Amino acid sequence: MESIPTGERVVIGADFNGHVGEGNTGDEEVMGKFGVKERNLEGQMVVDFAKRMDMAVVNTYFQKREEHRVTYKSGGRRTQVDYILCRRGNLKEISDCKVVVGESVARQHRMVVCRMILMVCKTKTSKIEKKTKWWKLKKEECCEEFRQKLRQALGGQVVLPDDWETTAEVIRETGRKVLGVSSGRRKEDQETWWWNEEVQDSIQRKRLAKKKWDMDRTEENRQEYKELQRRVKREVSKVKQKTYDELYTRLDTREGEKDLYRLARQRDRDGKDVQQVRVIKDRDGRVLTSEESIQRRWKEYFEELMNEENEREKRVEGVNSVEQKVDKIRKDEVRKALKRMKSGKAVGPDDIPVEVWKCLGEAAVEFLTSLFNRVLESEKMPEEWEEVC
Repeated sequence: MESIPTGERVVIGADFNGHVGEGNTGDEEVMGKFGVKERNLEGQMVVDFAKRMDMAVVNTYFQKREEHRVTYKSGGRRTQVDYILCRRGNLKEISDCKVVVGESVARQHRMVVCRMILMVCKTKTSKIEKKTKWWKLKKEECCEEFRQKLRQALGGQVVLPDDWETTAEVIRETGRKVLGVSSGRRKEDQETWWWNEEVQDSIQRKRLAKKKWDMDRTEENRQEYKELQRRVKREVSKVKQKTYDELYTRLDTREGEKDLYRLARQRDRDGKDVQQVRVIKDRDGRVLTSEESIQRRWKEYFEELMNEENEREKRVEGVNSVEQKVDKIRKDEVRKALKRMKSGKAVGPDDIPVEVWKCLGEAAVEFLTSLFNRVLESEKMPEEWEEVC
């Protein structure tokens, strides 16, 4: 029993050769009241085993006629020595347990039947979202390859098609082929940016040793896993210390500023996480400490925030509209706007970041200028732009 993980369901059915007896005074957590006759030494061992392993004697929880509780008959002797045990947490899954009269498993022993209803719950799997690795366009070689592949996809043309849907789809498809896509797996909430290949190899060996020990719980496999666990801790400690020492020496340099800002942003995001805020105040200024009350307060706050009237959206009556011709958007305006836009921002519904337009240069300026002027003239945007993220 000690070798079985606590999360696994366990049911034991056997001849324990002991009498747990009728009644459960002092042992209510492991047995019911409906045993047979008096407890003996061997029966006490069964009860002690159930307590130690957090199990329950299932036979004793169901009120049956004595004929349906007696598991052993020999001559004039009638007693209960065959039991079914299960984890206490799984008692709710058992609907009945009784002796089947007239059936026998072995000489003088009668069959004990237990009805167990297993509830299979489907685990909710979060939708895996694979994203194009647009950040690779920071490298000039990736940007050049992207331009070449895009030109090939357009049949050797340098000018982008006037149709937005066609251009956007070609750009997205080329980006996936050239830059690749992420795995979509959620990152662990831990700092692993300083891991090197050596640390990753050690951790992989440790995980394989853990799986080996889970499948075959021998002392040899356990020692192997423990040794690899200690080794990984030492290697991680050394690499982490070395990396931070190098970081501290770079903080006074121009290159070190990026690392410093990255760490500061990470700490700021962690501090603003709703799940990390454990103490907030209610409407009246009283401090809330329980998790349930904190979640309820957050719910109230966001419901008010998302449903309150926005002053900016109120229409002012009596305003005279001024009709005049709007000048066309010029290429130099688009060029300046692209130059001012920051890179590394989240993509919109069209899944095309500003890095793409900067990478395409004048071809992007020509295309966007023409597109924006068509939007002004037709007063209609592409459908993708109207979607909500």
